[in-house]
Amino acid sequence: MEKNPVRQDEAFLFHPQYVMLSILLFGLSALFLALTASYVYTRVTMDVPPVRVPVLFIFNTLVLLGSSYTMVRARRCYLNDDTRGYQTNLKYTIWLSVLFMLLQGVAWWWLFHQNIGLNSSTTTGYLYLISFVHLAHVIAGLPFLMLFYRAAKQRMVDPVTVLVYFSDPEKRLKLRLLTVYWHFLDGLWIYLVLFLGINYLI
Repeated sequence: MEKNPVRQDEAFLFHPQYVMLSILLFGLSALFLALTASYVYTRVTMDVPPVRVPVLFIFNTLVLLGSSYTMVRARRCYLNDDTRGYQTNLKYTIWLSVLFMLLQGVAWWWLFHQNIGLNSSTTTGYLYLISFVHLAHVIAGLPFLMLFYRAAKQRMVDPVTVLVYFSDPEKRLKLRLLTVYWHFLDGLWIYLVLFLGINYLI
């Protein structure tokens, strides 16, 4: 007999691990809101020019959106007992995350090449700080993705182990938590790029 989806969602929302994740995401939201508010305050009080958003930051938005999409696909494949699709989409999410990190490095290199360093202006310092803190949280989530992919490759070797893997409620919970975290990082990056872009235009 299938469980009621509404009751499953309620159980998930009040699960201790989800509560802990919610507290973490709330703290991150407060941190980035404080950073962006400080950016605006500095611009207004010190009358400094805004910093231009590197084009690669915009391209990186598409990369992160792609990683969120493959993460959704991975979870959907998990729920549908699709072994190959699950493993493939986890792998795609990992590679897109690595690509995002590499492109962030290239964007910073471009800024330095244009003589836009940390000491160029106060707003430039905020650009580096905000993008670095966001990148640090992408890096923090990457090992969990790799652990999921490694476990999937090692434990899903025959029909019996595949059934055990897909029937594990703890695994399903952690995959859902990781998906929420990844979507949060994606939405946060979009907010930051839009914030910096709007500040540059006004």
